Amino acid sequence: MINKFVRTMAEAMEGIRDGSTILVGGFGAAGQPDELIEGLIEQGAKDLTIVANNAGTGRTGLARLMELGRVRKIICSYPRSAGSVVFEELYAAGRLELELVPQGTLAERMRAAGAGIPAFYTPTAAGTLLARGKEVRDFNGRPHVLEQALHGDVALVEAWEADRWGNLAFRKSGRNFNPVMASAAKLTVVQTMHVREVGEIDAERIVTPGIFVSRVIHVRRGAPWHVAPDGAPANAAA
Repeated sequence: MINKFVRTMAEAMEGIRDGSTILVGGFGAAGQPDELIEGLIEQGAKDLTIVANNAGTGRTGLARLMELGRVRKIICSYPRSAGSVVFEELYAAGRLELELVPQGTLAERMRAAGAGIPAFYTPTAAGTLLARGKEVRDFNGRPHVLEQALHGDVALVEAWEADRWGNLAFRKSGRNFNPVMASAAKLTVVQTMHVREVGEIDAERIVTPGIFVSRVIHVRRGAPWHVAPDGAPANAAA
């Protein structure tokens, strides 16, 4: 019987290696897999490349991971935002590498990876420093930059609902980068707020099919909810 729910956060993080490229969902706080980030901090992998929309805020979550010296490089669209003190400190000190990617291009690079598309042309960033060293071609008289697909070793994703097969539904803006990241990684780990029986999530609402999902852990804000001893998700009706 297919059951992708894991019992503990340690199981969810198992096998994440030093030097991995980690795709982290979220747009600011919306849809960000906070508990999985804390699990990664506890797990101990280092020399990481983090792909995210922004570079964290304050000194928790992604910012804490960077502050601990566990991140070698960050690929993001908005490294400087309100409260991005850790990023600014590390970057100024030369302790963190940055690859700046326009937001739409970032999403499309991961969508391309999930769809098996090796690269694509986009007019975004043509004629700017972000196009330096990249192939540029004209289409209909307009320059376009060749961008490579962006694959991850691991994706950390937040879903609103999941079933034991790993089918996922998202809530409103919490959807953001999560679906494209789920499809672009070798190992996709999901935290879900609610657990549903197989077939209970309307097929029209399933955004990420279980084929892209490796592990799921049921969480409530601030505390993981583990599966019961028989392997069924605890409190499945929540």
